[in-house]
Amino acid sequence: MRLRSATYKLGLITSLLAAATAAGIVCAQVPGGCNTPVSQRTGEAGCYLTATELLGALPQAALFWHLYAYPTHAAAESAKGSRGTVVESFGKVWLYTIADSEWRASSGEAVFPPGMRAAIHRHSGPEAWYLLSGAQCLETPEGITVARTGEGAVVPEGPPMALSSVGTETRRSVLLVLHDTSQPWITIASDWQPRGSCPK
Repeated sequence: MRLRSATYKLGLITSLLAAATAAGIVCAQVPGGCNTPVSQRTGEAGCYLTATELLGALPQAALFWHLYAYPTHAAAESAKGSRGTVVESFGKVWLYTIADSEWRASSGEAVFPPGMRAAIHRHSGPEAWYLLSGAQCLETPEGITVARTGEGAVVPEGPPMALSSVGTETRRSVLLVLHDTSQPWITIASDWQPRGSCPK
């Protein structure tokens, strides 16, 4: 992804979209709302903020999200570079790093039950996901993108989006939003309605 010259901040989120009622869970009922710190989680399902990291000015080059799991927090910290962040989520220790495609670590939580949907929103920077279980569907005005266990997905800055868990398995993912610190990382979007093109 190419980024304009600015100071950037990394928002690191875990989410679980788990089993909802047959009718699904309305947007306002998604626990956490993604702004709530994971330390204030009241149940398994929801979207919670695990960390934020000020990255400073980034180079005008293609950058990538590198995601590694480590056996201990100390091991991840020892491999962390200047644009890395260590978080603990879903029973694992993760090192998230924003760097060029050749970067390698020196030594590697959102939960939505089936049918759960996030509120329609947009971000002031690109958002990326990696799914640990289940499947998700992202609908924007450009169409839909489905990602499943072991896959990643990216949406660029700006478009309104509707994110939902699809299938019968609980969706668990780690994700990040890389945004300019002068802008809010998330805003609710009221200028677009999804067509409902995502599979169930």
